[in-house]
Formats: sequence, structure tokens, C-alpha cells
Amino acid sequence: MKKIITAKEAINLISNESRVMIGGFLSCGTPTELVDELVSQNKTDLTLVANDTSVPNKDRGKLIENRQVKKVITTHIGTNPETGKQMLAGELEVELVPMGTFYERIRAKGSGLGGVLTPTGVGTLVEEFKRTMEVDGETFILDTPIGADFALIYGTKVDKYGNVSYQGTTRNSNVVMATAADTVIVEAEEFVDSMDPNEVIVPGIFVDYIVVREDKE
Repeated sequence: MKKIITAKEAINLISNESRVMIGGFLSCGTPTELVDELVSQNKTDLTLVANDTSVPNKDRGKLIENRQVKKVITTHIGTNPETGKQMLAGELEVELVPMGTFYERIRAKGSGLGGVLTPTGVGTLVEEFKRTMEVDGETFILDTPIGADFALIYGTKVDKYGNVSYQGTTRNSNVVMATAADTVIVEAEEFVDSMDPNEVIVPGIFVDYIVVREDKE
């Protein structure tokens, strides 16, 4: 059985300057209570790994507004003007990664691979800052894996063994992030004793702690 803790106890585990993955696509499948607690405890100098920085004053967007993030590794920032504002002012380092490459780099970390070969960015400015390799006469960029100290993920249904199930598109980045962090904390929308093995999307072996969501709204 996995350890069930409160959101406060979960975020207490995270220190300043940690690299933190946060699941979700905008607000879909985002562990909102864990993010709110991260804001409440004002953990600072974080490196945020997330699909996006959401929108102002909402879930991951709060971390940006509160200036708790020193670097973000993400696929786009267009939905949160504050992210762009801080980037242009030199107050926030932003590493933009094509979405497909972003997920594959995380998957590479979870699979123990040394990197990802991708044609995306070949022949552009991006190539100047990357290592390239030729395979069968075609040039690829070598992108390194992305991991984290902590992954904060969402689960529609979680059982006491840490197995996680998802409804619809809420699985998004949560599934791959569960494999690529030293410590994985899942925020459960619904907590059950056990579930049908056919429901399991993330096996409990990847999960370290469970936080049962208090806000059912």
C-alpha cells in the first residue's frame, strides 16, 4: 500500500531550487491542489517542466505570477502573457521544446535512454545549439532526456496500491511524467481500494505518494 499524505505534507518534501514536473494540458488533468499548495508554501527558484504555463492566476500560471519559477521547460507560453513578459525582461529562462520532442525526451528519461533523435529543427537556428547525427544519410538533432526531482501528477481514480486510471484526455502529460522523476506524487480525484487491472494506465510501481483531492468541485 502506498503512503497517503496531505497536500501540505507532499509539498513539504520539495525544497527550493527543485526541478518539478507538473502534469496537465492547460487545466485539463492538472493536480490543482498540489499546485495551490506549492504556491502557498512559496517554494522558489524552481525549474518547471510542464506542457504549458497555463493562464494567468490559474494552476501553473500562479507559479509564474508569483515569480517562483527561475526556468521553465515547456512547449508553448502563448496562453500566459506573464510568462512572455518575464522572459523578455530576462527574469525567467524559457526553454521552448516542440511538443512531440518534449514528450519523447521525458519518455527517454523514464525508459533509461540516452536521448532522442528528431528531424524537427534541422536546418533552423535550433540546430546551431544542438548536437546532430547522420543516420542513413539523414540528419537528426540529438535531444537529451528530461527528468525531474519531483513529478506532481493527476489521477481520475487511484487505488491504495498507487495504480492510476484516467478519464479521457486527462491522461495527457501525466502518464509519461510518472516515469521520469525521482519522486512521484499523484493527486487522486477518486480513491478506491482496488481497480480492475484493465483500468490501470500508470502502474503503482511508479507512484511514491498519494494525495486524495479534497475539492471535489
